[in-house]
Amino acid sequence: MGVVIESEVWELNPAIYVFILIACFLSISLFPHFSNRTTSSLSDHNVVASSSSSFLKFQRKFLLVYSLSSVLEGFWWVFGEYEMVNAGLSKEQMVFALSAGCLASLFVGTFLGIFSDALGHKKFCLLFYVLHFVIGVWKTLAAHPAIWITSICLSLSSSISSFSFETWMVVEHEKHGYRQDGLNDTFWLMVFSESASLIGSQMLANWVVGPGSKKSFVSHSFIPILLAMINIALTARGLPESPERGRVKEHRAAFLSLICGDKRIWLLACAEASLHFAIAVFWILWAPTTVADGRELKLGLLYPCFLGARMLGSTAFPWSLSGLLSLRIEDCLLYEFIGAGLDIGVLVALFCSFQALVGLISPTLGRLRTMYVPNEFRAGMISLSLAPANAAALCVLIQGGYYRNLNNSIIMAFAALGLLLAAGCMHMLKNLGKQPHQNWHKL
Repeated sequence: MGVVIESEVWELNPAIYVFILIACFLSISLFPHFSNRTTSSLSDHNVVASSSSSFLKFQRKFLLVYSLSSVLEGFWWVFGEYEMVNAGLSKEQMVFALSAGCLASLFVGTFLGIFSDALGHKKFCLLFYVLHFVIGVWKTLAAHPAIWITSICLSLSSSISSFSFETWMVVEHEKHGYRQDGLNDTFWLMVFSESASLIGSQMLANWVVGPGSKKSFVSHSFIPILLAMINIALTARGLPESPERGRVKEHRAAFLSLICGDKRIWLLACAEASLHFAIAVFWILWAPTTVADGRELKLGLLYPCFLGARMLGSTAFPWSLSGLLSLRIEDCLLYEFIGAGLDIGVLVALFCSFQALVGLISPTLGRLRTMYVPNEFRAGMISLSLAPANAAALCVLIQGGYYRNLNNSIIMAFAALGLLLAAGCMHMLKNLGKQPHQNWHKL
């Protein structure tokens, strides 16, 4: 007896979006009432930096710039796929363009973090905007720009975004002497605002494309050009810059000496690489996986649902540090990686749960990096951890997308195993014991 696939289009229940919004609001608003952070624990401090006007001013400026940067990057994510389809590219040509971007990230982006640590993170944030500005201008002037060159530039800018903004924020935060609880809040707010900004970028892309065949009067290149110019102005004049670190050669030698000699950093880098690979696999395969059984659905409605789930997961981060659970941060990540690995293995039913856990894992990893990695090597460590993830993603694109030697279920299984491997790294990191690079203030 054959299976009959209904022809009607399957849509999400609108109540899901309402539930995510209400859950985010309750998680944020109820946390102060249940948190173990009391005013008595802060009585020894004359000024609480997390609530001071100077810290809030710094945090708001940074989150504004980071959110606009996320909109800029997310716009090309959404519109780039539409552009390749509209240009009539075959699947093999699309895989070739994406593979070119992975190669650039693997052989160039891996080392950009080391240069960022040595030369200054603000310069690389500006380079991120310049790359997007150049792409926008080039697409405006060229009738048929090369897709693979665009993919390379966007991949390099994505690599820069993965380490430059976070490292810049952490360096400036500690240089001004703000408390660590304020840094923890900024970590989860970064994930929250990034997810919200990506939803906003989808709205912008849909507005530019227009309903059906009707296009907006605004050129698709005008929005990234405008956003890049605004971000360049805000970054160059509105935010502080740390002094230059020194010569690249001396910094590289010190970086290799520290990174190669500390097992804790290697375990942390392995966990981060597994997470990056799993996220890449998810965004490559979620659409073909959900329609694999022949169903029809509006993919544009699932995208904000996933990002909303990530926003909800990020709001759980301060709860995990509040003392309600007597767990070390390595234990938290251990259970989170196991949950993410099991979720991605079940595929469609738990995609939202996977994204929620990603929203929780991302700021937790940011806090763990602050504990184990010196700030002067932070960007280099992040970019180095991207190398195995980019190599694995390139293998997936070639073997699965071009030669079609791997089916989607096998690729998903590899991603799930990677997350379980990351959980094992967290267990080993806990057993090695803490050796933070600096003394932490009590939360």
